[in-house]
Amino acid sequence: MDLSIIDTHLHIWNLDKVYYSWLQGDTSILARNYLPSEIYPSFSKVNVTKAVLVQAENHWEDTQFMLTAAENNDWVKGVVGWLPLLDPNETQRIIETEFKKNPYLKGVRHLIHNEPDDNWLLQDKVMESLKLLAHYQLTYDIVGVKEAHIQAAIKIADTIPSLSLVLDHLYNPPLSNTKGMEQWRIKMKEASQHKNIFAKISGLGTQVGPVETWTGQHVQPAVEYALELFGVDRCFCGGDWPVSLLAGSYEKTIQIYRSIIENSLSLQDQEKVFNSNASLFYKL
Repeated sequence: MDLSIIDTHLHIWNLDKVYYSWLQGDTSILARNYLPSEIYPSFSKVNVTKAVLVQAENHWEDTQFMLTAAENNDWVKGVVGWLPLLDPNETQRIIETEFKKNPYLKGVRHLIHNEPDDNWLLQDKVMESLKLLAHYQLTYDIVGVKEAHIQAAIKIADTIPSLSLVLDHLYNPPLSNTKGMEQWRIKMKEASQHKNIFAKISGLGTQVGPVETWTGQHVQPAVEYALELFGVDRCFCGGDWPVSLLAGSYEKTIQIYRSIIENSLSLQDQEKVFNSNASLFYKL
């Protein structure tokens, strides 16, 4: 019997209700509504039993939309929302008035890869807000695509050791670029030295060249390297639906991650990566 999985990286959006700047002018399959009712039937096919919703826009309306979905779908166990990190006073006010009273709000993310300033996270005001997250035991998801982003994660991990950070999509390894992968390995090794940095096995299919034909062999080296570096206590899984649909079905994505992890780890350690690590990190 397959172990159940907590999907720690699921997106939903409703273009009729919420504004998503990055989807303006998008002509891909992503430019439509993606609601919880669409993904739920796929869970039973790959034994996903719980999920964490992750922000898809840098404003509070997106977070409110996810919180409403969490209240209406018992399989949603947590939300990684957004806070105005450039304004520590407002960040604290929202934590006090919204986060503390809402059992679903577990962590925060900002789309730093869409910011013109590669060091956006290292601004004094943002760092002040990140210290608040640590104080209130909220986590921070880092969606990084540049070397500066992972350098920022390392600096934050040093400066705020009580803040739990996770590298979304394993810091987007450039799987079809040999030289790029060498640099990725060096940076991931450096990041893994910090015990408050975790690794999220997600979003890898879209990193492969010919996306419609990707297999486990394309992503296996990155997954195994992450497991080796961060260990079985600091890795967990996410499907990255619906973005992952650019690389094929949700079931394919989860099944590939499952197969690699099952072939790499004992049953006890699989349970950690599929389930308990996510529960501990996000306090589900």
